[in-house]
Amino acid sequence: MPLELKMPALSPTMEEGTLAKWLVKEGDSVSSGDILAEIETDKATMEFEAVDEGTIAKILVPEGSDGVKVGTPIAVLAGEGEDASAVPAAAPAAAPAKEEAKAPEPAPPAKGGGETPAAPAAPAAPAPKADTGDRIKASPLARRLAEAQGIDLSSLTGSGPGGRIVRADLGDKAGGAAKPAAAATSAPTAAPAPAAAPVQPFETDIPHEAVKLSNMRKTIARRLTESKQQIPHIYLTVDVRLDALLKLRGELNAGLASRGVKLSVNDMLIKALALSLIEVPECNVSFAGDTLIKYSRADISVAVSIPGGLITPIIAGADSKAISAISKEMGDLAGRAKEGKLQPHEYQGGTASLSNMGMFGIKQFEAVINPPQAMIMAIGAGEKRPYVIDDSLQIASIMSATGSFDHRAIDGADGARLMKAFKELCESPLGLVA
Repeated sequence: MPLELKMPALSPTMEEGTLAKWLVKEGDSVSSGDILAEIETDKATMEFEAVDEGTIAKILVPEGSDGVKVGTPIAVLAGEGEDASAVPAAAPAAAPAKEEAKAPEPAPPAKGGGETPAAPAAPAAPAPKADTGDRIKASPLARRLAEAQGIDLSSLTGSGPGGRIVRADLGDKAGGAAKPAAAATSAPTAAPAPAAAPVQPFETDIPHEAVKLSNMRKTIARRLTESKQQIPHIYLTVDVRLDALLKLRGELNAGLASRGVKLSVNDMLIKALALSLIEVPECNVSFAGDTLIKYSRADISVAVSIPGGLITPIIAGADSKAISAISKEMGDLAGRAKEGKLQPHEYQGGTASLSNMGMFGIKQFEAVINPPQAMIMAIGAGEKRPYVIDDSLQIASIMSATGSFDHRAIDGADGARLMKAFKELCESPLGLVA
């Protein structure tokens, strides 16, 4: 019997993805291990391999489709002598998911129509389908005013973006409706009206372009919102004198030049953070409800900006690796990250993160913790500043580093100990190569 090929879960957290590109077409013969499609997850574009041999009898989800749920049939693979018609229900299997996603749109008005206090909001949504079969584009305010005054939205021409009807399009017909509408929204039963607002297109007269969010940007938005809402952040900042570290870097690069290795300051800071976490293990943890996860190895997630978002490739066991090895590995990971070719295990996990914005001239900033980790180090630019050395005011290369800590898992004193250890390693950098 023909086999349904389903949307795979290419990472432990993947719930849906974008079928970016089919690399086969109907009628093609494939073998186990052949690449069938490219699928965009929340972090990278990955290849989908065949696990059986056969013929692609039918493609159920076209390339470019986004929001395809994990487990949704995307194609039918037929064995020798088999026909795709043997699974007639497979093709429509993906369709209901899309229709179900649309179903909630008319549902709130239908429910509101059954509740007397919310009756003014109920007819607004069904009205368009009676006239055109499509939902009339109108701002929430325009809908409320039109309903309060009995104005038929289908009789108006919208002047907003994409022909959307806005308050000004109601003109004198709206009269003094503003006050009744405001009163209606203040009533407890009017709560469904604000719920519809987020799905409305952004209303502005300013020339603009509406860009659909990528899976990566959606995930970044969701995870960082959850982080700031659920994690009590505490921020600790130290100023680090970099002169000794910069001197050591120059000497190491001179000795490594024949091996084609060039260390960056960031490579050395990755090592410094890793060693600091081992020295202060109370900060090398994750909060998990009523459990505290304590790590014995420092895996450092390093923030890398890529087209369309941010990804954090991991230097596993950075505490036990030479800086030259960290440099080579970081170069490889960053390059493949920008090409969207990282594997899930290369960017998922980590015990702490490091984010460096010094190359942009940013003096100091506070980074958002990347859960389930409990800390992230934010690195600012190294710059010449007045600095007291041996009780005299001198000029030194100074860098501000700010640690963001999950106060549920890490006490302020322990966070301070980590920042002190990090500062000392950077200012006496021979400890990084010992």
